[in-house]
Amino acid sequence: MLPEYDFSGGVRGKHYKAYRKGHTVKIHKSDGTVSIQYFQPGEGSVLLEPEVRKYFPDSDAVNNALRCLIPLIQNNRAPKQRKRLALK
Repeated sequence: MLPEYDFSGGVRGKHYKAYRKGHTVKIHKSDGTVSIQYFQPGEGSVLLEPEVRKYFPDSDAVNNALRCLIPLIQNNRAPKQRKRLALK
């Protein structure tokens, strides 16, 4: 970053929700034409926070970590409680 860039007034996550819905990219070409591409997150896509991303650089790393957690989650689930009917 150049020293003249000032992000002190920036708001973290300001465009997060809009980005998750999809976004448009305009590419201005040297011949004067403009190419417009629309991007939307794919089905099941997950957006990682920066502090998480440094430990899980790609999909394989995330999936391997989550596979290790699945048995722990299954073993620690409390048995379902029966619904109790209220007497009037």
